Amino acid sequence: MAGFEYQALDSTGRAVRGVIDGDAERQVRALLRERGLTPLSVDAIREQQTRAGGGKAPRVRRGISGSELALVTRQFATLVRAGLTLEECLTALIEQTDKPRTRNVLAGVRGRMVEGQSLARSMGAFPQAFPDIYRVMVDAGEQSGRLVEVLERLADYTENRQALRQKVVLAFIYPALVTFVAISVVSLLLVYVVPQVTRVFTNTGQALPLVTRVLIAISDAARASGIFWVIGIGVAIIGGLFALRNPAVRFRWHGVMLRLPVVGRLVRGINAARFADTLGILTASGIPLLPALQSAVPVVNNLPMRAGVEEALRQVREGGSLSRALGKSKLFPPLVVHLIASGEASGRLDAMLQRAAEAQARELENWVKALTALLEPVLILVMGVIVLFIVIAILLPIFEMNQLIK
Repeated sequence: MAGFEYQALDSTGRAVRGVIDGDAERQVRALLRERGLTPLSVDAIREQQTRAGGGKAPRVRRGISGSELALVTRQFATLVRAGLTLEECLTALIEQTDKPRTRNVLAGVRGRMVEGQSLARSMGAFPQAFPDIYRVMVDAGEQSGRLVEVLERLADYTENRQALRQKVVLAFIYPALVTFVAISVVSLLLVYVVPQVTRVFTNTGQALPLVTRVLIAISDAARASGIFWVIGIGVAIIGGLFALRNPAVRFRWHGVMLRLPVVGRLVRGINAARFADTLGILTASGIPLLPALQSAVPVVNNLPMRAGVEEALRQVREGGSLSRALGKSKLFPPLVVHLIASGEASGRLDAMLQRAAEAQARELENWVKALTALLEPVLILVMGVIVLFIVIAILLPIFEMNQLIK
């Protein structure tokens, strides 16, 4: 039995859509008519055999976005809390979402559950849509009978993670926009405006001030080799992206990022907050520390920090302390390490991890706000100095010409 997505009209003429199971399109249309619906379109959910397991999964090349996953998780938790069965919850989510990719993923999960698989195993067919931590927590919730609580924790986790990402991105949008506008304006002045104005001075044959000669030289260089600079920068960026596909190169680059004054603190704070939040929510859901640590490793994007977590996992497996292992790496903020040590000593590791994640996210947010507040006037000041240099270089010959006329 396969899943079909339909659009139909009810008895009042209102358009409805949803997902229904059937053996063939003709049977599905008959089922819809029995329900008092007039089918407009019935489309089988596209599936293909996977080479590895022989199961079926919708053709989803990309996963669900972070914001969409957070929304779906919150809706899923609300529906399960209301007492609906998992199949009914998934059907409601499929009918409610407007994005075809999300609808196909949810339909694939529902189809596997109809075949008798668990929710976590059904989600496991879509690793690009549901991260490892998601599937591990759902599996723990199903086995412990606390799926509602686990889904609500997952909803909080996905929403907090998405909110942190948005805050960091939005904080740097304005400085990036100001930088782009400043570079565009200066380039326009050097390539088009300055040559038109300075041509008048060069035709007079008078000796030009040093500032004006420097401006003319910069303008000539920009006009002669500007396109080559643009091509060179583009080639360097593309070459760097290809080089970063090499794990060794990417590891060294991530190490360099950690040592940079501003970027290093940002990268360290984001990864530490993500790690503490993930490990905290896993342990709070009843998952033992070792499996929780193993599931938390992929959420650390920085490779040296991920290596530190993997080394900590090895030491914990051998009976060592998590806080001591993380402290040896000297890559995680001291606040996070101290709170983890306090949680291990008091037996409240999950609570202390959550507190560490909140404190790190709050510190990161305040630091980003302070940094962007400093960047904005600095960028404006630099732009003003450059424009002032161009204006002075243009006005000085004019003043000298007025002096000669007098």
